Amino acid sequence: MSEVVGRRPAARSSRARPSQRVDDAPAFLLHSYAYRETSLIAEVFSRAHGRVAMVAKGAKRPHSALRSVLATFQPLRLSWSGGGEVKTLVRAEWGGAPQRLVGSAMMSAWYLNELLLRLMARDDAHEAIYDTYIETLARLSSGVGVSAALRSFEWALLREIGYGFDPSVTEKGDPIEADRWYRVQVQGGVEHADANDAGKAGVVPGTTLVALVADDFDDVPDEPALRRLLRERLDYHMNGRPLATRRVLHDLQDL
Repeated sequence: MSEVVGRRPAARSSRARPSQRVDDAPAFLLHSYAYRETSLIAEVFSRAHGRVAMVAKGAKRPHSALRSVLATFQPLRLSWSGGGEVKTLVRAEWGGAPQRLVGSAMMSAWYLNELLLRLMARDDAHEAIYDTYIETLARLSSGVGVSAALRSFEWALLREIGYGFDPSVTEKGDPIEADRWYRVQVQGGVEHADANDAGKAGVVPGTTLVALVADDFDDVPDEPALRRLLRERLDYHMNGRPLATRRVLHDLQDL
């Protein structure tokens, strides 16, 4: 999945940061790319330290111990050191069994990784999202309720990074009613809408907002409206830049 990329490391600041050493941190590899002749830059998502970029020295060498360990969707335990934006990987070990992901489930898992790379700042811990990520991978692996798992992850991510909204009331304080229509502003809350506005950006039935309040997406009456609402909000905060994995998923669905 060479298309799935995150931000490349920025130039190191001239102001030295305090060096740190982290040992045996639970983490997942989100993405990696070549660095110089024999090394990789690994973008990882750790539970206690958030998204971290690190140099895996020698990882491209055929007999490197890191080569087989640094795999996506594989629970890892990583140790690293350094005070700059890009750390140095010291040790990597497997932290559990990998999830068995094939076909569209694999593409959906890459979609999760791309969202994390695009929306999460480095060195900012989000333990709740880490736990949700593990749960979502398990649901994708099972093949049961895949759409609901993705919607749940999208909603949890938006809330965790501060881009959510209160789906239980309108901006005027009126409680949401399942049989009415509402417009959700990408930079605001909820307001009443007319049924004739159905299909317009941000306009959803009340049942969609009820599902968001309950955080239960297994039996949403209008799942396409929920998917459209969450993705409109995600796209806005990614400045409209298309996701590579979403394009591939659309192509697979067309086939």
